[in-house]
Amino acid sequence: MSSMNCTGPRLHYSVGQYHAHLSQNLLLCLYLPNCLCCRGIDTQVPNSIKTHFSTYIFAFTSQNSPNLNTPSNPTMKFPQLTILLFSIFILFLSLSSPTAEAADALYQTCGSTGNFTANSTYAANLETLFTNLTNGATNSTRNFGFAKSSVGSVPNLVSGLVLCRGDVNFTACSSCLSQATLDIQNLCPFYKEATIYYDFCLLRFSNQNFLSSTDNSDQIIMYNTQNVSVSFTQFDNLLDYVMNSTADYAAFNDSKKFGTSQLNSTGSFPVIRGLVQCTPDMSDANCKSCLQDQISQMPKWFSGRQGGRILGVRCNIRYEIYSFYSGAALLTVSLPTVNAPAPAPSITPRVTNPPSEGKNKTSTGTILAITIPLVLAFAVILGLCVCFMKKRKSVLTKPLMEVSNPEEIRSVESLLLDLSVLRVATINFAEENKLGEGGFGAVYKGVLPDGREIAVKRLSERSGQGIGELKNELLLLAKLQHKNLVRLLGVCLEAQEKLLVYEYVANKSLDQILFDTDKRHLLDWGKRYRIISGIARGLLYLHEDSQVRIIHRDLKASNVLLDAEMNPKISDFGLARLFGGDQTQDITNRVVGTYGYMAPEYAMRGYFSIKSDVFSYGVLVLEIISGKKNSSTFESEATEDLLSFVWDHWTTGTITEVADPSLEQIYPRNEMLRCIQIALLCVQDNPANRPTMSNVAVMLSGETVSLETPSRPAFCIEKSGIRAGYFSSGYTNIGGTTERSSTRSVPMSPNEVSITDIEPR
Repeated sequence: MSSMNCTGPRLHYSVGQYHAHLSQNLLLCLYLPNCLCCRGIDTQVPNSIKTHFSTYIFAFTSQNSPNLNTPSNPTMKFPQLTILLFSIFILFLSLSSPTAEAADALYQTCGSTGNFTANSTYAANLETLFTNLTNGATNSTRNFGFAKSSVGSVPNLVSGLVLCRGDVNFTACSSCLSQATLDIQNLCPFYKEATIYYDFCLLRFSNQNFLSSTDNSDQIIMYNTQNVSVSFTQFDNLLDYVMNSTADYAAFNDSKKFGTSQLNSTGSFPVIRGLVQCTPDMSDANCKSCLQDQISQMPKWFSGRQGGRILGVRCNIRYEIYSFYSGAALLTVSLPTVNAPAPAPSITPRVTNPPSEGKNKTSTGTILAITIPLVLAFAVILGLCVCFMKKRKSVLTKPLMEVSNPEEIRSVESLLLDLSVLRVATINFAEENKLGEGGFGAVYKGVLPDGREIAVKRLSERSGQGIGELKNELLLLAKLQHKNLVRLLGVCLEAQEKLLVYEYVANKSLDQILFDTDKRHLLDWGKRYRIISGIARGLLYLHEDSQVRIIHRDLKASNVLLDAEMNPKISDFGLARLFGGDQTQDITNRVVGTYGYMAPEYAMRGYFSIKSDVFSYGVLVLEIISGKKNSSTFESEATEDLLSFVWDHWTTGTITEVADPSLEQIYPRNEMLRCIQIALLCVQDNPANRPTMSNVAVMLSGETVSLETPSRPAFCIEKSGIRAGYFSSGYTNIGGTTERSSTRSVPMSPNEVSITDIEPR
């Protein structure tokens, strides 16, 4: 068939192109497959659309097309006309009601939590789960269309959730769920975790118990490539109004947490129809928050678009300018009213005597006296509203700007990243990307658009690390450049989020390898010595070589990260104290840190200095050499902490027994003994007797420097029993840190101070 012209634009279909936008052009292309606007349409139309037309597409591609040589051909054979009318009838049926059979999957994600084998216990549990979910969703009268369940126990535990769209009937829901359980096994074979989305339902299962969480990970964004013909700004504003109104309805007025809406518009402005849904087990507040998060992303992805949707397991939204849901809208949204001046009354002209000059002046003065105050009052109110909105919008970023040094302001602004970029990088903070979670929040792995791997520290709203501390950390890290410090790449303060973006360090934290009996063999003596030396260089930089003098105050194994070559990088400066000039010591009434690593003067009296970090470094070196935690109990029934354990062997001449057995005595004996002696010098009770980090670096650099004899470490316990001591009772553990509140002291075992509060970074 020869090429020909045809009416209508050439359409470029994305995954989010929907039925009503395709019907006219698709039917046209069934009969005019060689017209310019139809070439490649088979590859452009998504599977969900092809399902409705597969019979006719395949029929025409397998047979000769109608012989229409010109677009103005006035004749059409009877069979062609019959097929066309029948196609239109089938199209109408398929688009008019969501009770039709579910189409192909819109999208699916196969998880990264592992695989299972055929005929395994996990496979059997998964089949049982599918049955439970399908029955639960279709047999329940209270929560029809929704079910969640778990089957088995760890390591064969499998949890799942299904949700049917709130406007579909029993047949459509049951059919969609049955199709989902079949498709997910074909699309994600033997995956322990997967999610699949359809128009009418969704299904998710995982070997992680996610049912108690309302996290809406793995969101999928789909949009119509066609734009509206009206003002984008006006359309976007009304769309936001419609979707927020629909979200309020679903969250607070519908037990199924489902809502549909229609905006009554006039003239050429398109009719906006919206649909939102949460899982019914979510609270009203959580549902609204989930939907609000998705709606806030709409301006970035959907500006001026005729349709769009965001799919999520816990909530989802969709809008179109055509009817796509069943029945009438649950919520009718009216255009926001704008107070307009009343129309001028009709006046019949009549002849009157001209007013006198005095009366005219009086009338003009009266008008001005009334008008000017009203205008001024309106201007004041408008100004206050604008100021309020600006203040509300910048509430999270304002503390960053409260810096006296303009150079520091530029430093912070250069670090700002968009929240949308970080959501994409971390797959919306997916659980499988979580690296760890501490008292201040979770850390997620991500990949930026340029391919760089990152670690995103997502500070929790209840975090003790407020905006002030966050600003301190930002300005601090922006100034630091050293190979043994974790580098800050950026920061995001949007939509109530406080996110810090660091370089990703491949081997995670030192404690995850050093204290793991299956992994510690990866740390031979050469690597351990390099870690000891690298941490010393990093601390030396903080104390003496950086632009500002910094005391870390929370140096520990979990705050030392290891790159691919096992080089150490000190992390987490949220607890650091920033000093100016030569000030290197202070007294604080807020003690923050981890027991077991804190120097005695800091833990008991709140007094800290660079010697506090030296003490923590000494404890860390002994842990690296021995492979033991400072809080561990070792050989005898009497509690013997790490410092006492090492000191006992030092005084009895059996110090080589301190070495980690996984080293298998393969190490330079003198080098290891020198490191132990340096560590014992660092943990001495009197801060004045401890070396500075510059002295430590010199002592580590060679054997030509003679070492002093160390005195008894702080908190040291006699092997025969516990040496009495005093510890302030005014410290309470809050969110992984220690908060000093009172000064009353009571007798207490010094070892109780050394209880390590392990805090994942």
